[in-house]
Amino acid sequence: MRKRLLGTAAAVVLGGVLLNPKPAWADLPTYDAAVAFVIQAMQKALDDAITSIGTKITGAVTEMETSVNQMLRDGFTQNANYAKAQIGAQQQIADASNTANAQVQRAFRNAEIRDEHTANPQFCNAADNSQSPIVASIAAENVAGGIQVVADRRGEAVPGAPAYYGQAQAVQAINNLHYSRYCSETEAQAGLCAQGEFANADQHAANLFGSGTYVGQDGVNTANDFKTNLLQPIVPAALRADQLTSLSGQDALPRRRSYNARMSLAGSVISYAIAVQSPSVPLTAQQQQQRAEELPVQATGSWLTAVGLEVNRRMSDAGWHASLQAMPPASVQREIAVQLALSNYLAMQNYRLGLYQASLSATQVAQSEEGTFHEAVQMPSPNMAGN
Repeated sequence: MRKRLLGTAAAVVLGGVLLNPKPAWADLPTYDAAVAFVIQAMQKALDDAITSIGTKITGAVTEMETSVNQMLRDGFTQNANYAKAQIGAQQQIADASNTANAQVQRAFRNAEIRDEHTANPQFCNAADNSQSPIVASIAAENVAGGIQVVADRRGEAVPGAPAYYGQAQAVQAINNLHYSRYCSETEAQAGLCAQGEFANADQHAANLFGSGTYVGQDGVNTANDFKTNLLQPIVPAALRADQLTSLSGQDALPRRRSYNARMSLAGSVISYAIAVQSPSVPLTAQQQQQRAEELPVQATGSWLTAVGLEVNRRMSDAGWHASLQAMPPASVQREIAVQLALSNYLAMQNYRLGLYQASLSATQVAQSEEGTFHEAVQMPSPNMAGN
């Protein structure tokens, strides 16, 4: 309606302007109320239109601004939600990764703890094999003691020993022993004995230091007979009865005791060498090592063989070296401890041999000094009867 009125008023004004002639300035009315009304109506309509347009424009702009703000707000909110969700997802991924990594590390640690506390097969072998030298060492001491007791009684010419009845009987006894066990071809041709399998074996050093373990009791006897021929084949006759009570017998008796003591010391060293090679301990656990070294497999061995196999096992056994490469640190430390224990044990045995050697050296010095000592002046025996 408002638009229609505005159009009508504009047409009227325009028609009046175009159709009416231009009056003279004197003819124009001073004030025309109708024209003024129309102008005011047009002005008001124009103002209202402009106001309406501005209001609409303002409303549209305001609405658009509100819509844009809302869209921006929604966009920022969505981006923030996306960021929050991304952070949460990353946290979950990190937590899952940390959990998985912790489980893996825990599994590794459990495996290490298991390996450190699980006995390595080589350590078990060392524990089993180490028992043999200890048992054999005790048996060797008993064997050495038994051999030396018999040798000392023979050297001292006690009752029942061949030399107790004289040196001739001692010579005949040692010859008879040789003929019965070690008769040679020459002796057989002379008709003294029948040649045996071990001709002159009691004179061969190889029968004292053989492969590390003597073959049965015969091997021990052969080594002991070699020792007899080496140190004291002929025992001096015993001093007994009037020989002991006479002045010459009393003078000879200290020398005989010194002779017996020195022979016993020398004999004890060889007896120990025989004892550590005497078969005295089962070698069940060491048979695999014997095969690896291409040695004759022996069910029973000596102290020397047991210790030698244990030392050689760590030097040449491929299985031990392969296991060493795969051992965890704890097992390697146990192997080092076992090696140190074995080294200490061998050092102790070397110390024992050092005592033997020092004793022999001291005996040689004493014997040498005794032989070179001479009294400066031969003093007569004092006569106490005239005092």
